[in-house]
Amino acid sequence: MFKKLKIGDIETKYPIVQGGMAVGISLDGLASAVANAGGIGVIGTAGIGFFSNIKNYRKANIESLKNYIRKAKAKTKGIIGVNIMVALTDYAEMVKTAIDEGIDIIFSGAGLPLSLPSFLKKDSKTKLVPIVSSLKAAQVIVKRWLSKYEYLPDAFVLEGPLAGGHLGYKRNEISSEKSKLEHNIPIVKEYLLELEKSYGKSIPLIAGGGLYSKEDVERVLSLGADAVQLGTRFIATEECDADIKFKEVIISAKDEDITIIKSPVGLPGRALKNSFIESVEKGEKHPYECRYHCIKTCNFKTAPYCIAKALYNAAIGNIEEGFVFTGGAVSKINKIQKVEDIIKELFEN
Repeated sequence: MFKKLKIGDIETKYPIVQGGMAVGISLDGLASAVANAGGIGVIGTAGIGFFSNIKNYRKANIESLKNYIRKAKAKTKGIIGVNIMVALTDYAEMVKTAIDEGIDIIFSGAGLPLSLPSFLKKDSKTKLVPIVSSLKAAQVIVKRWLSKYEYLPDAFVLEGPLAGGHLGYKRNEISSEKSKLEHNIPIVKEYLLELEKSYGKSIPLIAGGGLYSKEDVERVLSLGADAVQLGTRFIATEECDADIKFKEVIISAKDEDITIIKSPVGLPGRALKNSFIESVEKGEKHPYECRYHCIKTCNFKTAPYCIAKALYNAAIGNIEEGFVFTGGAVSKINKIQKVEDIIKELFEN
């Protein structure tokens, strides 16, 4: 039997969180389906303004975020979270908006969310969950939150190097034994249990990155994680918000198609090779005018392409003008399923 995931007064039927996949992959459709199936559904917020008719990018982001949170909540009585990257230039506005909309959980990574508790109001019920890749990162966050805000994280997500998209590792660390999810789960869990003893607050550990099967779930939970996070597997679902062409790239991918790219935002990322990535690797540039400056770490004056636009193109089915981020287990995915069937497969069959 699997234990339910409890984050403060929030409780799920199954210990599973859907990874927040941005620029149109997990919006209200996927997030609400996961929530209805007994997990935590997560809206990816980076680039959410692309899915709006508002021309001012920052205003579009805020209005789109409100819109998708409201749409997701209308479709489910389950738990809905948002993933807000620290690296976003409008991070503060996005966090404030999510809290004002009464979002259940904010997941925050791609940098250390050191100021996240400062946005809570007295009556806020939103839970704050940092995404980290190491014990050190968790310790830095806890130290800052305790000293400045007298607040402990409500949970942690630990992402291993087999995750899709941007990775919290240097390129040479991705294949290191010390970076492996299995290596770090017991270490981080021990630290969280020490915090519980000292402060009386249970801080669950959610672990993910390259997970696919029931056996993967059982392995991760047996190492001390309280729940799992899956992203890529939920792309190949009827309810995923991405275009069918995007989903078809996922279900036809093989191991040899996976590559680690150097992203314009300064992080390595796991993606599927295609003509767009190959042209970038050859030194060809895709000229663009940056109307967004959406990521703090993106040097848009020298970047060979706009990653937000490339990911948006892929999400709407224009794959050759962009590319697909993926987790390490993508080759195991060979069909499109319903979200509910995947969750039952992982926890019931």
